[in-house]
Amino acid sequence: MHFQESETVELKSVVVDDIKKEIIAFANCEGGKLYIGVQDDGTVVGLDDPDGAALQISNMVRDAVKPDLTMFLHYETLNEDGKQIIAIDVQRGTERPYYLARKGLRPEGVFVRQGYSSVPASNTAIRRMIKETDGDHFEEMRSLEQNLTFEAAKKEFSERNIRFGEAQMKTLGLMTHDGIYTNLGLLLSDQCVHTIKAAAFEGTTPNKFKDRREFSGSLFRQMNEVYDYFDFRNQTHSTFQKLRRIDRRDYPETAVREALLNSLVHREYSFRASTLISLYADRIEFTSIGGLVSGVTLKDVMMGISVCRNVKLANVFYRLELIEACGTGILKIMEAYSGTGKEPQIETSDNAFKITLPNLNAHADPNEPGARQNGGSPEEAVIALAKKQNSFTRKDVEEELGISQSTCGRMLKQMAQRGQIIQEGKGRNTHYLLL
Repeated sequence: MHFQESETVELKSVVVDDIKKEIIAFANCEGGKLYIGVQDDGTVVGLDDPDGAALQISNMVRDAVKPDLTMFLHYETLNEDGKQIIAIDVQRGTERPYYLARKGLRPEGVFVRQGYSSVPASNTAIRRMIKETDGDHFEEMRSLEQNLTFEAAKKEFSERNIRFGEAQMKTLGLMTHDGIYTNLGLLLSDQCVHTIKAAAFEGTTPNKFKDRREFSGSLFRQMNEVYDYFDFRNQTHSTFQKLRRIDRRDYPETAVREALLNSLVHREYSFRASTLISLYADRIEFTSIGGLVSGVTLKDVMMGISVCRNVKLANVFYRLELIEACGTGILKIMEAYSGTGKEPQIETSDNAFKITLPNLNAHADPNEPGARQNGGSPEEAVIALAKKQNSFTRKDVEEELGISQSTCGRMLKQMAQRGQIIQEGKGRNTHYLLL
């Protein structure tokens, strides 16, 4: 037999570590044959122990290559010129891309055949192979990043007494059956690449920023931190009907919660653009990437009909009791404004979905008891209070801002951590001072 290297033939005189790279490249392309015991120029040198060499290669592939490729390899011992060589027939794999486990789904771990050589695949080629193999469902596709941690997710599951181990991750779709993280796993991991950008503006136009933040990490972490960010700024105003005092927050908490969860569960994560949340004096806008799913109209949404874009992500949130059945979120938002004289607005385009929540107290008299003007952040109001009183208690802040005890406690703790204020005393004697 005449041996010559080509796009589908590779020659090796002995078993070397690079053999894994050649096998991966063949499996990621059109398949090929690898001959061990033959030099690059086609000279047959043979092997002393072909069975041992075949076992060595099989173990290398099993231990170092993912996904499992062993079923696509066929070994045969041949006699050429009185010498024994190994012929390894590598078929095109069905779970491409294959890669070196210690390198991951990155160019340095994924190889393809180019001419007579096996070379690192480009990121574009890796994504194309994933899409061809896994289909076009983003959350089910294998994540390009496999070095993931799940501290935020573990905490969220633990708080609801739900187990969160490898078995549960596979059941929920964060991980494939052979232990490879999916894009859903990436979204819920601490390494999530998608972010939420939040901003508070002076007045009703985006001309002047009061504050802006970008939230990153696991979607669970973003969910909690964004809610706290706006909960601090969701002021309470008081009115009186005869002797009865009526407190009303700027935005119904249910509406804010459902709008935030909607932006997390239904956005299109195939795009890297951030979700935008903007707070004005008279409204909050939640703008997420991805219009309505094909075939669904805005009228359908208002009727409670919903086709979920990220089914597995929605299922995780459902199991954690963060959402109910799909389609109820918008109805809850509308119900929260029922009887207020104001109504949320929903706008859609081919690539975006926006929910606008009106401020119920936008026209409230800033001089009425318990009311505070929209011109400053809660932190600024705390600092102003400290300057006026020298020292203050948590109760002072609750009454000044019209916020709950838990919200106030979180804000004061964060301000202390940032060095804006200092805490003195313990228990009922706790009070705060400017640093």
